[in-house]
Amino acid sequence: QVQLVESGGGLVQPGGSLRLSCAASGSISTINVMGWYRQAPGKERELVASIITGTSATYADSVKGRFTISRDDAKNAVYLQMNSLKPEDTAVYYCNAYITGVGTNWPLPYWGQGTQVTVSS
Repeated sequence: QVQLVESGGGLVQPGGSLRLSCAASGSISTINVMGWYRQAPGKERELVASIITGTSATYADSVKGRFTISRDDAKNAVYLQMNSLKPEDTAVYYCNAYITGVGTNWPLPYWGQGTQVTVSS
């Protein structure tokens, strides 16, 4: 069984920074794309950033220049460094990864439990 566990959310003032972490565990063969999504109250879940090993990352226009996604394949982990946070960044942030489990031949999507990020003074 594969699990994604997130950490690092919290309350921060506008202009502040937070770093989210997500680690995958379980019977993992390979991990393809890893990413972060967010969902604000009353809104649909949206892609924030994604990354594939060996390629450049992609970002939502709203976070370009402020957020940085990175991954550590040795730890099966993905991170999101969020700087210059704004109130409109307030949302539940979800880690996502496409993972091929041991003994299977195709990747499946997995989600973390979500972590709340609140930007407020």
